[in-house]
Amino acid sequence: MKTIIEPFRMKSVEPIRLSTRAERAAWMQEAHWNLFLLQADQVTIDLLTDSGTSAMSAEGWAALMRGDESYAGARSWFRFEEAVRDIFGYRNVIPTHQGRAAERILFSTMVKPGQVVPNNTHFDTTRANVEYVGGRAVDLPCAEAAEPGQEAPFKGNMDVEALRALVGELGREGIPLIMVTVTNNSGGGQPVSMANLRAVSEVARSAGIPLYIDACRFAENAWFIRQREAGYADIPVIDIAREMFSLADGCTMSAKKDAFANIGGFLCTNDDLLARQERDLLILTEGFPTYGGLAGRDLDAIAVGLREVLDHDYLHYRITSTTYVAEHLHRRGVPVMRPAGGHAVYIDARRLLPHVDPLCYPAQALAVELFLEAGVRSVEIGSVMFGLNPSTGEEKASRWELVRLAIPRRVYTQSHMDYVVEAVTEVAARAGGIRGLRITEAPRFLRHFTAHFERLDGSP
Repeated sequence: MKTIIEPFRMKSVEPIRLSTRAERAAWMQEAHWNLFLLQADQVTIDLLTDSGTSAMSAEGWAALMRGDESYAGARSWFRFEEAVRDIFGYRNVIPTHQGRAAERILFSTMVKPGQVVPNNTHFDTTRANVEYVGGRAVDLPCAEAAEPGQEAPFKGNMDVEALRALVGELGREGIPLIMVTVTNNSGGGQPVSMANLRAVSEVARSAGIPLYIDACRFAENAWFIRQREAGYADIPVIDIAREMFSLADGCTMSAKKDAFANIGGFLCTNDDLLARQERDLLILTEGFPTYGGLAGRDLDAIAVGLREVLDHDYLHYRITSTTYVAEHLHRRGVPVMRPAGGHAVYIDARRLLPHVDPLCYPAQALAVELFLEAGVRSVEIGSVMFGLNPSTGEEKASRWELVRLAIPRRVYTQSHMDYVVEAVTEVAARAGGIRGLRITEAPRFLRHFTAHFERLDGSP
């Protein structure tokens, strides 16, 4: 069949409030032009993030009822640990309440002030956690990533030659670990090839530097490898995932993405001594090592979700539905990241709003207009999120100015996405009249979450 249907049916629905433009304008002003500060019931279609926003299956809900809430050694823990070890393959599994907690523990135990952590592209919390402990987060995206509209199968790859040069310059003492993010969220949700992972692994191991994978969207990355990389077309997705993780020494994972969970994450490593130090820190701030800040029911839900996300029919639907939105926008002349990523569609605000200076935050301005137009909440990935150096206070334009439309898993239908396409098209048609924004108040780290803005045209 040519029509790709949702491989599930719904037995519970949640109403959506439909608002007027006047209401949305008032709400946006009250939120200081920051979409994070809106109330959820003010949003019609919420594409702010795919993190913790998935719809759980009947099996996932059943798993919640099986949850064992024993403080230590709960049955839920052992089901969770078994699922993680089966797919990821690492000896030590450390549960955390979400991915950024895993990042904090990892960098707190491994990174010293002045050391450098290379990544294909750090996302916001990863970068902030590196910088918080005094490290320096360095992005080494491949050359193909520089142009959002350029077609290339693995634009999430790391620049291996740049990595090799950095390792040659700083050595093991200057680089405590190397990270690769799959898929590359900041770089447009683009996948990383197995060949690139293997090459990065070889550089890391020859230098004696541990390699970690940011595994938030590992299943989507494995699917892209199966579809696009020679030799993998007939390999089950779970086996591709296992091969990916075999090339690294550990991983961080937000189970709020490719595990369908509303909360949770974990940190894995094959280093037993390091794991002991990480568990000590876990006990101090998260909880006992067999629950790590999570309820037993959440551990059980993650165990189910990790299996479900590797289902062939689900992944086929997931990637096809994201591509559907990206291709329809492209055909209507909206500049988007190509090819489509797995979890989101990225609009190139720099190309759509060339008249807005990057330090007047064109992507943030575009995201605001999209909400005003149709109640669609998205997120800026540009100079608001990445333009400020928190150590020096210096601000410069980000590599990209993107608006991310992150699509929650198993939540919205095709008609919802058609509504989004229509809304983006309407905003793009009057792009020349959109003006930038100015930050009036912001914290030092992760400012995009709570910053206040004002419109440069002075209009309400």
